[in-house]
Amino acid sequence: MSRYLDLSIKKINEKLKNKEITPLDLVNECFDRIEENKEYNAFITLNKEEAIRFAKSLEDKEVDNLLFGIPIAIKDNIVTKDLKTTCASKMLSNFIPIYDATVIKKIKEKNMIIVGKLNMDEFAMGSSNQTSFYGPVLNSKDKTRVAGGSSGGSATCVGMNMAPLALGSDTGGSIRQPSAFNGIVGLKPTYGRVSRYGLIAFGSSLDQIGPITRNVYENALLLNVLCGKDEKDLTSVDTSEDFTRLIGEDISDMKVAVPKFYMSDVINPEIRNKIEEVISFIEKNNVKVDYVDIDYIEYSVPLYQIIALAEASSNLARFDGVRYGYVTDKKVESIDDMYKYTRKEGFGDEVKRRLMIGSYVLSGKNAKTYYYKALKIRKSISDSFDEILSKYDLIIGPTTTDFAYKIGEGETDAIKSFTDDLLTIPVNMAGLPGMSIPVGYGNNKLPIGMQIIGNKFDEAKMYKFASYIEKNFEGGKLC
Repeated sequence: MSRYLDLSIKKINEKLKNKEITPLDLVNECFDRIEENKEYNAFITLNKEEAIRFAKSLEDKEVDNLLFGIPIAIKDNIVTKDLKTTCASKMLSNFIPIYDATVIKKIKEKNMIIVGKLNMDEFAMGSSNQTSFYGPVLNSKDKTRVAGGSSGGSATCVGMNMAPLALGSDTGGSIRQPSAFNGIVGLKPTYGRVSRYGLIAFGSSLDQIGPITRNVYENALLLNVLCGKDEKDLTSVDTSEDFTRLIGEDISDMKVAVPKFYMSDVINPEIRNKIEEVISFIEKNNVKVDYVDIDYIEYSVPLYQIIALAEASSNLARFDGVRYGYVTDKKVESIDDMYKYTRKEGFGDEVKRRLMIGSYVLSGKNAKTYYYKALKIRKSISDSFDEILSKYDLIIGPTTTDFAYKIGEGETDAIKSFTDDLLTIPVNMAGLPGMSIPVGYGNNKLPIGMQIIGNKFDEAKMYKFASYIEKNFEGGKLC
């Protein structure tokens, strides 16, 4: 098997331009790697026939951008025309969309090659990739452990280099947490930076599509493709910039805040010590670091449970067996019975649990008691972040409280899937960009991720800081 996919995107691009290799070489190698590593269960649906056809069609075309001919894999909650999109649920096990999500159109415009759809927690509800109807994804660094979620398939795919690039989505940490567990780079962009049109919604005020990649530069390169105003998503913003432009610049004289909440006793001591190593390193490089308090941040998880599950209850009401997707084959006497059996059989336990909670939150007076009150406190958290980021360039801390855990652990714990995202949820609450980069391993040989949080639409500065750490922090070199 060839090893072209082990090269950087820049090196691959040079070889494509010089006609040393073709897009078909890359695609064939990609599918060889997927087959070789199929036990990791990263993919739900492969796009092999179409990918090969498209790769062949590119052979006589000009290589006009850095991502031309590069294989990419897509989380299975982003709709792809004529390619099955299941959300890792029985409910959508036979759903073939008739249109492309906006991000998919942008990818195709760059002549990137979609190789398949990636496994995930069902309807993005989970943080371990154990709620998938298609079974759990295995961690790329230790196949006895969870990949993280909900973008576990995306993280393991990139972590195993089955494909160099992947798309994930992040509602409360679903890009950053699995990226940390697999020792790769994942970014949740600013809310509105990337169109959500064609993303099957979980929590509409929290969801964002983002890039998952092997390194910081390639992450910025992929974000360049994804962002921009979309008339089909009224929350999207008109932005156009090169996110790689600051990569390689010095970080001296930057000011960084570390929330005290992110360095508490809840954090595994090994992870906390590694972040302290990073802090010492950047201080030696003339970065000013202060420990700060962020108001109400400790309430982020219960707020997320109220807001996200209420929105999920509304968003998933459309899956009823009438319009598309799974429908019960039981003989029923009423439309209500058809709804009941379709949803009972089509949704997994975690999804049903969350939808019941969300429906309760929105019922009658509960909406005022819980949902609207939660929105007020969410605004206070957002204001507190804004105040900190008016004084500091970035906020940093660990991405996760602990290492990736064994598959099966916490599978029946209804609370664990939320507390796993204790450090990532606040970023979604505030609509800020958040990134996880690898900064080393623990004694157990499992990766440690550091989270970088920036001001709204300040991703370029985050990439600058992250690339400096990636290049110069010796304690973070991954073996």
